[in-house]
Amino acid sequence: MKKFKVQTFHSVRDEMIAVARGERPAPPDAAAPTFESVDLVVRLLTPENRQLLSTIRNRKPRSVTELAQMTGRAQPNLTRTLAKLEAIGLITFETVGRRKAPRVAVDKIVVEIDPCSRGDRMQLKREERALGRRIETFRDRRAGDR
Repeated sequence: MKKFKVQTFHSVRDEMIAVARGERPAPPDAAAPTFESVDLVVRLLTPENRQLLSTIRNRKPRSVTELAQMTGRAQPNLTRTLAKLEAIGLITFETVGRRKAPRVAVDKIVVEIDPCSRGDRMQLKREERALGRRIETFRDRRAGDR
């Protein structure tokens, strides 16, 4: 299970400085993507981007060029959007020959918001099927009150 964080930029910076100075060990999730807020993730889930994710999941394009043709989006803009979706863990790229094929990496996003602190939590859920059984994996992102 991969851990993710919802943490302010300043908190991440302070954590990195403390680790570099040897004042504390690096946290186990130090290499995980970090969001300043859950709001940043939600803003990426526009109706257009959700349709894009649906197209990737259902039609399984063999390349970014093929996806651009399927969606009618300009390839430079599509490439930027895909990079953002990859950075937050919603898609991955599979190498197919010399091309990169986008693949949806999650099936559901579960968000818990603590209204009294920055202790928000986000889980990215991926359902996998193996030997006729459904396997659910969660990747957890949690904010720290630092």
